[in-house]
Amino acid sequence: MRVFVTGGAGFIGSALIRHLISETKHRVLNFDKLTYAGTLQSLEPVSNSDRYRFVRGDVCDRGLVDAVLADFRPDVIVHLAAESHVDRSIDGPADFIWTNVIGTFTLLQAALGYWRGLDAASRAAFRFHHVSTDEVFGSLEDEGRFTEATPYDPRSPYSASKASSDHLVQAWWHTYGLPVLVTNCSNNYGPYHFPEKLIPLTILRALAGDTLPVYGNGSNVRDWLYVEDHARALRRVFEEGAPGETYIIGGNAERRNIDVVETICSTLDSLKALPKGSHRDLITFVHDRPGHDQRYAIDATKLRNQLGWTPQVGFDQGIVLTVRWYLENQRWWAPLLSRNATQRLGLVA
Repeated sequence: MRVFVTGGAGFIGSALIRHLISETKHRVLNFDKLTYAGTLQSLEPVSNSDRYRFVRGDVCDRGLVDAVLADFRPDVIVHLAAESHVDRSIDGPADFIWTNVIGTFTLLQAALGYWRGLDAASRAAFRFHHVSTDEVFGSLEDEGRFTEATPYDPRSPYSASKASSDHLVQAWWHTYGLPVLVTNCSNNYGPYHFPEKLIPLTILRALAGDTLPVYGNGSNVRDWLYVEDHARALRRVFEEGAPGETYIIGGNAERRNIDVVETICSTLDSLKALPKGSHRDLITFVHDRPGHDQRYAIDATKLRNQLGWTPQVGFDQGIVLTVRWYLENQRWWAPLLSRNATQRLGLVA
């Protein structure tokens, strides 16, 4: 296949591209604006492949998108380009509306025009795969899990913008027949994760001997998905998924935020011990995020039963792999610390 990936220099996009180049014979075009969270260093392991190509561009630039689609002629578009940090969306929601809503609309229109120009066999095989988040479903109480039938109830500017983009994608399927796929994933973690997110932030602050901030009392629960498992799931969906369907992707790894931070501390204690004491001594509880969803949990039964995907990396194993990667790859993350990566945001509300 010829796979057009938007946002391929980001965390999940780069994991998908590394997987496709190393594990398949697909050809991949990475279309990325290279905003603060995008870095081509994440693609270095595959950048010399003759099946990989990079084009710098904005999904809101219709003319450029049209030109690249016409030149590359993809069989699949995997749309990952998005602003994704909740705290940043609280401080500056306009960027999230522009990229996540207008960008998705622009890409859908370009994809529709491209798809209509294909021959019958190519139109039947084409897929537009939109990658979204479980945050569009809002917050759960102590029981229950999100499914593909869960009503949307976004609570932050970020999740509202992603919910909007999901609805646009489904509308282009129902109205125009564009063969779309939607996936909603739980919290990802793993190598090459931009340092503003909880797990890499905790690792890097601990290595620096800084305090480890935990929002509220740390009781908020997330389901954690190792990013390479997510890449395998995305490939399975666009290769075998049915047009018009939504698939939820989760790691079967619910953890409270405080438990996540303490697991990282224990792992660092064993791999890079402090002269005295534990990394746990650095934990500090801070003022909670405005509108902080209490719990997310995923029921990925549909994906398992219909497409045969299950996560391969358990949470404890994944944390060890992730911590080891950050210990061994300072060359990747050190330059990113100058990009406001560890500054507390989202307090304006």
